[in-house]
Amino acid sequence: MTRHANTLARLRADRGGVAMLEFALSLPIVLALGLYGIETANLALLNLKISQITLALADNASRVGTTNTLSQQQLREVDMNDVLQAARLQGAGINLMTNGRITISSLENVQQSYDTAPVQRIHWQRCAGLKSGTAYDSSYGATSSNDGSDGTQANDGILAPNGMGDANAMVSAPSGSGVMFVEVNYLYTPLVGYGIFTPSRIHYVASFIVRDRRVFTQIYNPSPTATASTCNRYTA
Repeated sequence: MTRHANTLARLRADRGGVAMLEFALSLPIVLALGLYGIETANLALLNLKISQITLALADNASRVGTTNTLSQQQLREVDMNDVLQAARLQGAGINLMTNGRITISSLENVQQSYDTAPVQRIHWQRCAGLKSGTAYDSSYGATSSNDGSDGTQANDGILAPNGMGDANAMVSAPSGSGVMFVEVNYLYTPLVGYGIFTPSRIHYVASFIVRDRRVFTQIYNPSPTATASTCNRYTA
């Protein structure tokens, strides 16, 4: 009995496995907090990248074009393709073209031949990206071949009397000018599975006023012609 009592006393006084036991008990909590921090940082970084791509795309679209003999800026299909190519390169690291959809809209406040007075109108749209569906296509247009035509046919485009944008953040084109309005929708997939975060859509918009005296009657496509990135096409 004395020998057993001494053995029990030694075991009671032994602290050799305390650290290992504490580590085993705390590891799930530490691991969960660490993964949560990594996922949160990744989500924040993705939001920053997509926000900056959206701003840069709207800014670039508001500047491009070639000057005609009347010192007016003519926007060409090749110009819009170059702008979208810049977004492709910027978003290559996050697979933007595979996991997302970009829509550029020309919101104009001008009087076309088929208008009785100046009106807010989405005259054309251009798109890129493989994601489709109501969550990723434009919130303001339709994915048809005419939605984004050259702007010369009657009743072309979409009337937008209240402008464009999310609720309580609408933008309108100034009189006699236009706004390049960009929407980017991106499918966020968690890094560490779906236990902490779930897949969700990241949505950003940006707009810039057209910088120069742009001709708003159409997008030009002089020879050699370029393939228009109309919104009925889903390309990476």
